[in-house]
Amino acid sequence: MDKKEVKILKVYEKRKIFYAISCILIAAFVALTFIIKLNVAIEFKGGTILTYSYTGDIKADEIESAVADTVSDKCTVTLGEDTASDSTTIKIQFSSKEGISDEKQNNIKTALTDKFKDNDIKVLESTDVAASNGLDFFLKCLVACAFAAVITIIYIGFRFRKIGGISAGVFSVVALLHDMCMVYGCFVICRFDINANFMAVLLTILGYSINATIIIYDRIRENERLVGSKYELDQLVNLSITQTMGRSIHTTVTTVLAMATVCVVCFIAGVSSIISFAFPLIIGMIAGVYSSNCIAPTLWVTWEKHKAKKGKGRAAKNAKKAQRR
Repeated sequence: MDKKEVKILKVYEKRKIFYAISCILIAAFVALTFIIKLNVAIEFKGGTILTYSYTGDIKADEIESAVADTVSDKCTVTLGEDTASDSTTIKIQFSSKEGISDEKQNNIKTALTDKFKDNDIKVLESTDVAASNGLDFFLKCLVACAFAAVITIIYIGFRFRKIGGISAGVFSVVALLHDMCMVYGCFVICRFDINANFMAVLLTILGYSINATIIIYDRIRENERLVGSKYELDQLVNLSITQTMGRSIHTTVTTVLAMATVCVVCFIAGVSSIISFAFPLIIGMIAGVYSSNCIAPTLWVTWEKHKAKKGKGRAAKNAKKAQRR
């Protein structure tokens, strides 16, 4: 190794601060869930989708205002195009278990035609969405996440078996759960709908975060081979994190800048559906760098030290028993 002195970051020594920050944030997200409630998309909650055709120019917020003046139910308005009929469309979504009654649908239609007389608004279809469809999709995504977690533990356990691979795999999954909690918190605070985008972000973060953690574990294994006898385990991890920190930050900054550009363009264009994917992904990437460097490796060191201490205690007890005999 290069004998030039390198300022080693004391990450392990500050582990309690990192744990406290993460626990406080997660507790805050749980509290906010009950205080401000979640915005659950129609595919998970169920509800009614009303679709109309129109001509001319209409703004989504004007439609939303007209609907709000007619019925008390909260709705989401999306303007688009129907390629089959080559017409512009208004899609109004109501998330509710009961759906929207025929009477309310007639009132909405009357209100829209009265307010937008020049836009020739016509009813195309009314669709009731069952929450069971979204729940089935949600459960399948959870199964995919659980399967990925098991495969991750097995893979890391085998690849890094010389440094206690199974425990390294378990704590890498703990870091993944931490990142998912941060993404969830972003959806809660930003009032994004819990929808397919939420699951897509979680599955994307799974691959991104685990890659950053594996890089650190790989450096730990390499450093243990090179200078294992000169460093304690916590010092070895601090060295490894210091050596990989720059690479992790540079990689993340590049990706975050690209996603931030997407967010800005979509904000200007008014495409909120993409923002609800890109911005939480940014939060998940930042959380991934944090957990990969500050959570997973420090938890692993704490566990390995606990095992070593427990092993010494058991050896001491066995030695005393042998002396008594």
